[in-house]
Amino acid sequence: MATKKKVVKKAVKKVAKKAPKKAVKKVAKKK
Repeated sequence: MATKKKVVKKAVKKVAKKAPKKAVKKVAKKK
């Protein structure tokens, strides 16, 4: 489980650079 969360965090960071902050907040809420 811990590794999955780390992978998700890395993916979110990658998305955060490309996507606007609003989209990032939606991803964070889904997590």
